[in-house]
Amino acid sequence: MKKAYSLGLYEKAMPDVSWKEKLQIAKEAGYDFVEISIDATEARISRVYSTKQERRELVNLCFDLDMPIRTLNASALTKYSLGNPDPAVCARGMEIAERSIELAADLGVRIVMLPGYDVYYGPHTEETEQRFVKNIRALTQTAACAGVQLGFETMENEFMNTVEKGLRWVQRVGSNYLKLYPDIGNVTNACVRYGTDPIADLRLGRGQMTSLHLKETLPGRFREVPYGQGHVDFPAAIAAAWDCGVRRFVTEFWYRPGGETPEGVCRRFRALLDEAARANQEEKTIC
Repeated sequence: MKKAYSLGLYEKAMPDVSWKEKLQIAKEAGYDFVEISIDATEARISRVYSTKQERRELVNLCFDLDMPIRTLNASALTKYSLGNPDPAVCARGMEIAERSIELAADLGVRIVMLPGYDVYYGPHTEETEQRFVKNIRALTQTAACAGVQLGFETMENEFMNTVEKGLRWVQRVGSNYLKLYPDIGNVTNACVRYGTDPIADLRLGRGQMTSLHLKETLPGRFREVPYGQGHVDFPAAIAAAWDCGVRRFVTEFWYRPGGETPEGVCRRFRALLDEAARANQEEKTIC
């Protein structure tokens, strides 16, 4: 039966166990795929240097368990930012990003998410902006060659914290291989701060969004807010994203002993996504 949408589980929502155990957790919880994390820890960065044999084994494991890895979160580029004024830091970021695209191609990952920062640990300048744009343009060429889609995540700071701002950078780079991968929690925080409507902002991304991160937030708090204890309007966000053509969603939360479980979160968002699918019955193709 054809699926109307695909729901993924963020890797960090699971304990730090083997890949086999993680894939089994996601499968048993009812997810469709897993989002792999390449964060700033050397253990996870080392994944981009894995051998062909190691990658083949992971792909085989995904097939055996019927649980693919379909998105990649390159959050290491917060620390190793692509507009960083330090040439060594910037070069490390470019190497991680390029190798993340190669890893994605080998694993069958469809989308590599890039954090929307020119620089995080330091001031934004004209120099950091120009370096960021130059490096993103180079990465889109790498992605185009590999057939991997890049998506900017809307982040916490002023540089790219709304869909409207993200679109300016997508248009400035001008590549079919660079779109947006918004985080509705971060967008909500930004819009509350600006006195604007996060759902209206999300709708600006029509035709330019690969996926949507479903993360709970509170004003000024961007991480580890339990679902239902924040201010994100998930039903409205999912309905708007669906109307804009988004069919891939990822629940972003963090594993904590005794905290939210993948099963519970999956049930919550399956219900919302199923409702969106029913409300937007797409025309059947006539062959």
